[in-house]
Amino acid sequence: MIMTHTYLTTEELSSRIKYDVRTIRQCLKDSVLFEGVHYIRPFGGRKILFIWERVEETMLQGLSVNDAIGMM
Repeated sequence: MIMTHTYLTTEELSSRIKYDVRTIRQCLKDSVLFEGVHYIRPFGGRKILFIWERVEETMLQGLSVNDAIGMM
């Protein structure tokens, strides 16, 4: 089974989840979004790429079935 991931920069993630880039960097990163789970630093560099599928999964945790249906 091949898993594909959608990698997003902080700016692209900001656009998708409607949070300010600074909020992602200062409040969410390393408190809600964790390295190795929600984001990676490819090639050992400084650049951060968020894994959209993992971020989305975390955002949707705790929603009831009725909430999820309402989002469709």
